[in-house]
Amino acid sequence: MLQRIMTRDFGARPSAVREWYKAHGLGNDYLVFEEGDGWLPGPVAIKRVCHRWEGIGADGIVIVLREEEGVAASVRMFNPDGSEFERSGNGLRVLAAWLHRHGRVGEEPFTVAVAGDMIGMCVHSRDSRGRYDIELEMGQAVLGPGAVALAADALDGLGRIGLVDYGPVPVVPVSIGNPHAVVFADGDRDFERATLERLAPALATHPGFAYGTNVQLARPVPPATLDILIWERGVGRTTASGTSACAAAAAAVAGGRLDAGPIEVRMEGGGFQVRVDDKLEVTLRGPVQEVGVGELADGFVHGLHGER
Repeated sequence: MLQRIMTRDFGARPSAVREWYKAHGLGNDYLVFEEGDGWLPGPVAIKRVCHRWEGIGADGIVIVLREEEGVAASVRMFNPDGSEFERSGNGLRVLAAWLHRHGRVGEEPFTVAVAGDMIGMCVHSRDSRGRYDIELEMGQAVLGPGAVALAADALDGLGRIGLVDYGPVPVVPVSIGNPHAVVFADGDRDFERATLERLAPALATHPGFAYGTNVQLARPVPPATLDILIWERGVGRTTASGTSACAAAAAAVAGGRLDAGPIEVRMEGGGFQVRVDDKLEVTLRGPVQEVGVGELADGFVHGLHGER
């Protein structure tokens, strides 16, 4: 079956300067560029910049727009496959580190704008090794097919999606400003990388999801711990994801698998502290490590010119 995923229309893409900043949250790394006249981040150009051997290498790009609209920053976010997407918890926390480094925010709460949403953030500290402790207010998690643009007829009466070569998979659709499909590993569904790599590519691109979805394989460990394995839309398997941690934690609380309150979400790259209240309002806190700064070379940029 041909699997077609619709692309959201975010409008014309801004151009960007050549100077970049790189940091990661538990191995999930992002590049930050300011809006400028250095290069145009079309899909092919972004793929080349994010390429692990032929570019700088990254799990995504954040572009800080010139217009701040009364907030600390207004941004656009892009996957390494060249697509634009709504938001990333790690990408936003890398942005916060960039804002702090440039003196645009201190250690008081501030707000950034992304995809029409306002996100509250706070840089709690930065140590001598360039390691930040950053918290985000992710807003209210919303569950159900409509929240993630999942066709109602894609689910059977037991809330399962049928996957070719895998069978029916029970999913919890969750929106944290972007779409997620949480699969709880219980019964005969083992919590292991091989399981994720077998089901996630087909689930992430299932035609029932109008815009695709991120996928989490989750294992609750009561009273307040959650293990997850992650497959990101436009990325693939990744060691950490802020919105994935929030989505899985919200699904666990909503389903009664964990109590509301602070939850340690453990991923391959390490752990985040996620708080989910009884109204499914979610906050995310964890580390960001600076990697470096640099500039795209003339010859490399020349090869990107005009790529869309």
